[in-house]
Amino acid sequence: MRKFIKYFFILVVVLFHAVLFAGINFVFPHYETTYVTGVEVKRVDKDGPITKSNPEDGPTRDVYYIYTQRTDEAKPTVYRNEDTRWGFPFYFKFDSAVQQARASGFAQNKKLVEVKYYGWNIVMFNEFRNVVSMHEVDEEQVSHPILSWIFYVLGLLTMFFSIQFIRGWFDSEA
Repeated sequence: MRKFIKYFFILVVVLFHAVLFAGINFVFPHYETTYVTGVEVKRVDKDGPITKSNPEDGPTRDVYYIYTQRTDEAKPTVYRNEDTRWGFPFYFKFDSAVQQARASGFAQNKKLVEVKYYGWNIVMFNEFRNVVSMHEVDEEQVSHPILSWIFYVLGLLTMFFSIQFIRGWFDSEA
């Protein structure tokens, strides 16, 4: 029975850290070097973009979308471009219209840009990454999500020490 409880606590620690790592991956910024191929504005409600199959059924808002294409991939990537304002995650982004205008200029001039974004791209649920900023770059210029890496390492350390504590606690009482 003690062995079962020990492995249960270890499982809880691992699951807690898995959720923590997913949160870090979702909230912290990532970077992608790509070409902007187009922009669009769609009217959406709580169920997603308004279409014939999804009629308007509540408050609506305009959402900007930015379409990109990486040189090494065949599939395009879609980003949404919404303000975070004062809400979570705290990027304090108030310039989505300006970002949309810049993206349109990048698309017309076929410029290579670095997109800073957060979130996940889950097409099945109409969930797209949100653009935080974008700027023109050279091909050899690459940014790295250093803050995310720091939090991943801290998470791995806390997971390791938590598991060691649980193992030591149960093994010392045997």
